[in-house]
Amino acid sequence: MNTTKDPSQTRVVVGMSGGVDSSVAAYLLKKQGYDVIGIFMKNWDDTDDSGVCTATEDYEDVIKVCNQIGIPYYAVNFEQQYWDKVFTYFLEEYKAGRTPNPDVMCNKEIKFKAFLEHALKLGADYLATGHYARVEVRDDETRMLRGIDQNKDQTYFLNQLSQEQLSKVMFPIGELEKPRVREIAEEAGLATAKKKDSTGICFIGERNFKEFLGQYLPAQPGNMETFDGTVIGKHDGLMYYTIGQRHGLGIGGDGDPWFVLGKDLKRNVLLVGQGFHNDKLYSTSLKAVKTGFTTHRDMPKTFQATAKFRYRQQDVPVTVEITGDDEWYVTFNEPTRAITPGQSVVLYEGDECLGGATIDEVFKDSKKLTYVG
Repeated sequence: MNTTKDPSQTRVVVGMSGGVDSSVAAYLLKKQGYDVIGIFMKNWDDTDDSGVCTATEDYEDVIKVCNQIGIPYYAVNFEQQYWDKVFTYFLEEYKAGRTPNPDVMCNKEIKFKAFLEHALKLGADYLATGHYARVEVRDDETRMLRGIDQNKDQTYFLNQLSQEQLSKVMFPIGELEKPRVREIAEEAGLATAKKKDSTGICFIGERNFKEFLGQYLPAQPGNMETFDGTVIGKHDGLMYYTIGQRHGLGIGGDGDPWFVLGKDLKRNVLLVGQGFHNDKLYSTSLKAVKTGFTTHRDMPKTFQATAKFRYRQQDVPVTVEITGDDEWYVTFNEPTRAITPGQSVVLYEGDECLGGATIDEVFKDSKKLTYVG
């Protein structure tokens, strides 16, 4: 926790999703004596084909939990802001042949910006969420640390949070492992104790990704080719594929499995090759844009760190060079597989998340790869 104030004099707004993590976050804060308000954010009109809106079901779960805990609750609608700031970005990135990370953008623009501002207007001292992360005040700054549960740590998705935002945030379950969170929910008899975790992108839900994306962007089928120009098959549209992807290519035959190695946007060609460790899947550096540090310490122009390029990945030692106001050049100590433009590169120093940026271009021995272009 990042507060020394008397809990009874401290108002905390909890962003509640209707899941077990945010339910337990609210329960723990209430138990510790904080003045807690539960708020459900509606970011997307997700009525399914049968006319059922899963957001309505989730809000009903929020109501049950808040009544059990004994805290006030209500819902707030951020659908317009979500469309403008997150979904539009999501579509534009796919149109450009990249693989976006809407969760990072949602945290930056909605949960910890629009929602945080809303909470402060309600007289909140802090906004709390059910993320697996920690905040710690040290040397006059708020540092974001990985969650204790390494399998659930979500600092990767929180990499764009600023010092100002972090100083107003609480992550009550960051010190816990997921099984313990479930146990607490069951011990407290919370309605969400056995509720299945939601997975995937919130606005797609359980729907077929291809069908969903095809509603918003016209698919342009084309050839799948090897780097020597041999046509191997047809693709359904470049936007449906990501670097390193194996499944869904529909390429049979003998030998090693086939993987997506790159995209040639000009010719609308998906570049493929065989072998998990195909040499063309490995790169040695990248250029990143839309950079942001969680720390307000003056970072040197060149420094060492570790980095993640996707959520469930082991850290990789890197050298970071700040090459512009909004640009980094990141060199890996060892060649690294399937670095994907549009995804995030997130920097760490031990347990502390230093910040992150969007991967823009990928290089192998200083030569730009044909991942996107």
